[in-house]
Amino acid sequence: MKAQTNQPAGTATIAKVAYRTVKVDSLDIFYREAGSKDASAVLLLHGFPTSSHMFRNLIPALADEFYLIAPDYPGYGNSSMPSVDEFEYTFDHLAEVIEKFTEKVGLKKFALYVQDYGAPVGYRLAVKHPDRVQALVVQNGNAYDEGIDNDFWKPLKAYWKERTVEREKPLRGFFNREATIGQYTEGVRDKEAISPDNWNIDQPLLDRSGNAEIQLALFYSYGSNPPLYPKWQAYFREHQPPTLIAWGKNDPIFPAAGAEPYKRDLKNLEFHLLETGHFALEEDGGKIAGLMRDFLRRNVKR
Repeated sequence: MKAQTNQPAGTATIAKVAYRTVKVDSLDIFYREAGSKDASAVLLLHGFPTSSHMFRNLIPALADEFYLIAPDYPGYGNSSMPSVDEFEYTFDHLAEVIEKFTEKVGLKKFALYVQDYGAPVGYRLAVKHPDRVQALVVQNGNAYDEGIDNDFWKPLKAYWKERTVEREKPLRGFFNREATIGQYTEGVRDKEAISPDNWNIDQPLLDRSGNAEIQLALFYSYGSNPPLYPKWQAYFREHQPPTLIAWGKNDPIFPAAGAEPYKRDLKNLEFHLLETGHFALEEDGGKIAGLMRDFLRRNVKR
């Protein structure tokens, strides 16, 4: 006799995503989680100005086969947002929080997906714990001087040299609605394919009282990353993590010039430049999910 189910005939099974919060150093760190904890794990680290929301479609697309977990950094998404007087907003500190987060949730070995801010957070973690990182998926995440040698970075580099109110003024423009929309739409093939939910979620969070000061602190702290590039590159050469690059090549922030140098240091490298912008998952999420499934099957074992 055939077992009875409550699922209507012809319907697809959609992976269940859990939305959880864990305490890390008195902070509430929100995260999205899906898949079996017995499966190979993927830690997904988001960029600016978004949160784990950027992985909302990727997580269920892969959760049938992998365990995926995506936290929000302090000051982002649904995690705690202490003021700059209460919390030191530096990339060193964000990496410490994420390291403690992985330990709190029992994540011992994982592939690491990095995008934008996820790269300096994730690479600090990888250098400190190379035994934990089984593979890298890099989507517009920089580790080379070539990736920040464009006009976008000029006001930021000036700010790193001299942290003044005058040099801060042009940077505050990055926090307005027009700039947030631009991060999602510049360089894409079809702007009508990009959901306005993205900026309608990100912008109110950026507009919270005190959040601009948080972002400025991290803009300044980003200047601590280029001096670490040689250390990250040495990690690539020494440990040779299998790496998938799926990079939006029309990104005005991290252009394709930042993707190419990975070829110098990594031997087991799969390299894809996609005809899209900074948030490549918005337009090419299905393609990236397919590339990841194939790559992870071959390179990551539980």
